[in-house]
Amino acid sequence: MAAEDDQAVKVLGNKLSLYSFRVEWSLKLKGVDYEFIKEDLLNKSERLLHHNPVYKKIPVLIHNGKSIPESMIIVEYIDETWRHQPSLLPQDPYERAMARFWAKFVDEKCVPSIISVFCSVGEDQEKALKDAEETLKTLEKALKGKFFGGETMGFVDIAAAWLPYWIGVTDEILNLKLVDQESLPLLSVWFEEVVDVEIVKGCLPSRDELMAHLKSFRERSVAAKD
Repeated sequence: MAAEDDQAVKVLGNKLSLYSFRVEWSLKLKGVDYEFIKEDLLNKSERLLHHNPVYKKIPVLIHNGKSIPESMIIVEYIDETWRHQPSLLPQDPYERAMARFWAKFVDEKCVPSIISVFCSVGEDQEKALKDAEETLKTLEKALKGKFFGGETMGFVDIAAAWLPYWIGVTDEILNLKLVDQESLPLLSVWFEEVVDVEIVKGCLPSRDELMAHLKSFRERSVAAKD
């Protein structure tokens, strides 16, 4: 593998990965220039295996010749390395702890519940849908105003900002409405607000591209259960 510029900031990721977005959004919020290196999700490169030999997954941040894996660990690293405003995590210790708690909730509860809806059929899908609705109602309780971070995007918003776009495309594919104004009024408003943030919009793939990717993912997942 060719030598790399130790001073450059690089992101190994993929525009169809919700985890990659978190790193890009954080760098853009901090105004940090970076190079995005696209990784094939199905054909892992020598570069990726070198920089993340343990999990062998994207995203990976490369900074000062060192590799940092795992999206929310990277977000914290960015916040601690580039200390200027805006801060991604709250300054208050309790609020910092709760931001980490809700970001973990997104990964451990929201992600699997939505995947379960998307990759199931019939009665299994009906049950998964109810579970996902309850999970999102719980997440809604963490909203502190316009964003989870208050009046500006913060740590939890970065963890969850993929939700509106992904759920919108999922709804269209499955002919569902997982989040609406009646059942989740605060989260519905947040959905509209966060996808309108310029840096969020700027990193998202086209709707057609995401739809093709998710349809393929669903077909593989459903087939694997048969």
